[in-house]
Amino acid sequence: LYNKSNYPPYAGGGGFIMDGPLAKKLHKTSETLELYPIDDVFLGMCLEVLKVSPVGHEGFKTFGIVKNKNSKMNKEPCFFRSMLVVHKLLPPELLQMWDLVRSN
Repeated sequence: LYNKSNYPPYAGGGGFIMDGPLAKKLHKTSETLELYPIDDVFLGMCLEVLKVSPVGHEGFKTFGIVKNKNSKMNKEPCFFRSMLVVHKLLPPELLQMWDLVRSN
């Protein structure tokens, strides 16, 4: 389905931040490309047309966190304090961690 050997750089779908003007440009660009079935890659394709490169940030942990039920890390608010987006926690766990991170 993709005619190049590598996907363009793209932002992981778990979360990203962009300004309003870029969002409008992406919307217009998306209408000029054939829809690709992997939304993250399609975003990268649109960014490539606009000559915009995504930039990674350590606060976005959408991959790479292994949830080990026996790990103390899962309950450690200091570990999560600097993160903006986290996967692998269920909604009740996210709410509990949010309260812990905001507390002293």
